[in-house]
Amino acid sequence: MTTIRAKKAFPWHIVFFLGPGLLIYLTVSVYPLLDTLRLSLYNEEMNGDLTFTGLSNFSKLLFDVVWSDPFWNATWNNLKFFVVHMLVQNPIGLLLAVLLSSPKLRMRNSYRTLIFLPTMLSVVIVGFVWQLLLSPLWGITENLMWDIGLGNYFDAWLGKESSALFTLSLISVWQFVGLPMMLIYAALLGIPDELIDASVVDGSSAWQTFYHIKLPLIMPTIGMVSILTFVANFNAFELIYTVKGALAGPNFATDIMGTLFYRTFFGFQLQQGSLTMGAAVATLMFLVILVGVALYLFLFQRRVQRFAL
Repeated sequence: MTTIRAKKAFPWHIVFFLGPGLLIYLTVSVYPLLDTLRLSLYNEEMNGDLTFTGLSNFSKLLFDVVWSDPFWNATWNNLKFFVVHMLVQNPIGLLLAVLLSSPKLRMRNSYRTLIFLPTMLSVVIVGFVWQLLLSPLWGITENLMWDIGLGNYFDAWLGKESSALFTLSLISVWQFVGLPMMLIYAALLGIPDELIDASVVDGSSAWQTFYHIKLPLIMPTIGMVSILTFVANFNAFELIYTVKGALAGPNFATDIMGTLFYRTFFGFQLQQGSLTMGAAVATLMFLVILVGVALYLFLFQRRVQRFAL
């Protein structure tokens, strides 16, 4: 005897709830992205008309000296900006998360709030305040360093090519270290107490418990923090623009892909803006981020999952 299964009705309620959000996402995110990819394949004439030129804009960015030197300089600076965050921000965030997750630490809720508080501030305000603090003319940093016996080490860090980008990277680390701290902190709180208690009963030290029990379990979260750091840093713009302007001085020493895109797309001072070349820069930024995320997903995430197991 055969049974006839009733055909399920189409779940229109899903469309009702997801439709408005999906429409907004397609309008403000997907469509501009696709239109940017389209513009990168055209050349803008003097009269404003667009002429299809294929990959010529990308050839200019990568190989033409006029465009390639600023592009590779910005790319290299962006990579250094990211490396500082990976080697400074995320390890500090991991250390703070481990310390704050200890039940023996008093006032840990207050410490957690104070560390996370700069993340909620505007990047423009943070950049302006730190520019005032580090100024050799009216900043208070030099006097504070003399008070603690380190005055000889003070320098115009934001005004030198050798130190400006590193200084801005540390300012960004100071502001956003609370994000990896909170993500890793939440992962540590999710570890079952039974595992920790069993490790202690077996005679493991605090370091052994962390390395053999906690670290493998939070490795997926550390991987997620790493890829979020990569995406955020290759989309960075506000801090550099606030402190050093669109020219990203001194002598383009702090120029990253975001500021290069701004100058190329909108134009700045004697440089005339170009919609198509700006779209090409934005497209390459998108491709760099896409390749980085893909490498993480297909090469490193599986290893992280195996390590966690």
